Amino acid sequence: MLAVDSSVWIDFFNARDTAQRAELRRLLDDGHTRLVLPDLVLYEVLRGFREERALRQARLLLQTLSVEPCGGEDIALAAAEHYRHLRARGITIRSSIDVMIAAFCIENGYLLLHSDRDYDALARYRGLRVWGQ
Repeated sequence: MLAVDSSVWIDFFNARDTAQRAELRRLLDDGHTRLVLPDLVLYEVLRGFREERALRQARLLLQTLSVEPCGGEDIALAAAEHYRHLRARGITIRSSIDVMIAAFCIENGYLLLHSDRDYDALARYRGLRVWGQ
């Protein structure tokens, strides 16, 4: 299964020309890969819409996906451990939500499609599996 980060969804809804956006479009059109939407990603994506009409259209698409809760004690503990491990290496992740999403993916064995550099260290040192790598 594949989780898609808000960095890709935001590019998708803003029609930015990125490789990750093109891959998401292909995956949506193909329909063979099960896409998972962590609830924290749902929050990050929907909070940015300014126009009600665009928000409604995005919700219609996102609600067709499998929305899964991203928190809980096990994920929180794993995220804290990932963050602490990286800090000990001199790496600071800018977003706590990104650490939670990475921990969610690692714990559930999901791959992550993203365009956010914070995930690179989590992939390199903490076992996050990234789509296409």
